[in-house]
Amino acid sequence: MAGILYLCATPIGNLEDITIRTLSLLKSVDVIAAEDTRNTIKLLNHYEIKTPMTSYHEHNKTIKGLVLIERLQKGENIALVTDAGMPGISDPGADLVTLCYDAGISVTVAPGASAALVGLVLSGLDTRQFVFEGFLPIEKKERKRRGQLLEREHRTMVFYEAPHRLTDTLAFFSEVFGAKRQMALVRELTKRFEEVRRVSVEEAAAYYETANPRGEFVLVVEGYSLERQREEEIAGWACISLEAHMAHYLDKGMSEKDAMKCVAKDRGISKRDVYQEIKTH
Repeated sequence: MAGILYLCATPIGNLEDITIRTLSLLKSVDVIAAEDTRNTIKLLNHYEIKTPMTSYHEHNKTIKGLVLIERLQKGENIALVTDAGMPGISDPGADLVTLCYDAGISVTVAPGASAALVGLVLSGLDTRQFVFEGFLPIEKKERKRRGQLLEREHRTMVFYEAPHRLTDTLAFFSEVFGAKRQMALVRELTKRFEEVRRVSVEEAAAYYETANPRGEFVLVVEGYSLERQREEEIAGWACISLEAHMAHYLDKGMSEKDAMKCVAKDRGISKRDVYQEIKTH
């Protein structure tokens, strides 16, 4: 009978942020597959866990993934952990999950901390709808393409970033979202020097011109507001004459009445104003 892969969330900072169930699993499984064994050993030593470890990371996932599948097929139970947080989020854990499903092996989760969600709720920005973007592409073409997709994203956006790339990412945000867009820079989550900096993109860039970025960052950026979109649409239609605006819809086969409705909505005015303007010309 095949074993089970357990996706075990580990602390994102404070070592006490771990569940009783995860501790039990880490003690009982046959092996712990860790993104960085040097990092995970600190957690295991803290809780006096003696379970053997093996590495599973981005650079060995192709070969090691098959090795782990073979061990699972032989009946071993394996706990997969990342350096911090939930395995499978911005790490190769997702690839191992896919291999398990392809091989008919059971997968389950021992949930816990996730930097993305903790950063989001600490940001003070809208949490009703959000999108997790993780790390931005490093390659310029891919990053530009991502920016084009995100420019008018209405949902709150959550990113991860390393300290040495922070200033470049803030410059990217300024180009894509504009200097005045509000954001939160969250760092050192659950640690002694946890910090939440709520500022505009412009203010964040100015601050880190002199301050040295330290620690891993969760960057939370407010979405493109529907109000702003509406203002831009109205401003755009105001650049053409009302007659040309009417002609735009009439040429599509609309009746004059329906065209006036559309023009009024586009320009943020009443149908009566549209009618009177047309009749006076």
